[in-house]
Amino acid sequence: MEQLIQLDKDLFLFLNGLGTPTFDGFWMFITGKWSAIPMYAVLLFLLYKKLGVRHTVLIAALVGVMIACTDQLSNLFKLVLFLRPRPCYDDVILETMRLVKSRCGGPYGYFSAHAASSMALAVFLGRLLQPHVKYLFSFLILWAVVVGYSRIYIGVHYPGDVLTGFVFGVAIALIILKLYKYLVFRFLR
Repeated sequence: MEQLIQLDKDLFLFLNGLGTPTFDGFWMFITGKWSAIPMYAVLLFLLYKKLGVRHTVLIAALVGVMIACTDQLSNLFKLVLFLRPRPCYDDVILETMRLVKSRCGGPYGYFSAHAASSMALAVFLGRLLQPHVKYLFSFLILWAVVVGYSRIYIGVHYPGDVLTGFVFGVAIALIILKLYKYLVFRFLR
């Protein structure tokens, strides 16, 4: 286990060290919660045009449930189960890393709620719209990966935090997708 943790730290230092002040603003924008609002607006419009208003309302409600699940599960892991400090709270790592963000966030980082939420959204909405919009699923997965990397770039998560977030995001999205299909079958046919 110690070797895995050390590998995670070494990979973090490598990936975080790739950054330069020239690109810091871009990655801060990507990691920001509001930067994807235009994309969400386009996705909402696509859902409405392709699936109709009743499906769109159901999907929006399920997205709220999905985001709450990823956030709360991440908090359970961070604050109760693992208590793994973020890189910016590790004095040894802090000496050699780049902390781009002005504040580090809470003391614990395993696993990344940003990574989980963005991947959950990408899988859920991507699968729903995949039959209607070519390459959208691939684009959304790429967007989620970029958001995940932004958390490493700015110095607030280890790669293992991000990868675990991706795994939980996919799992939660697939569960919510099954729930959506059940609700459509039961109530919206």
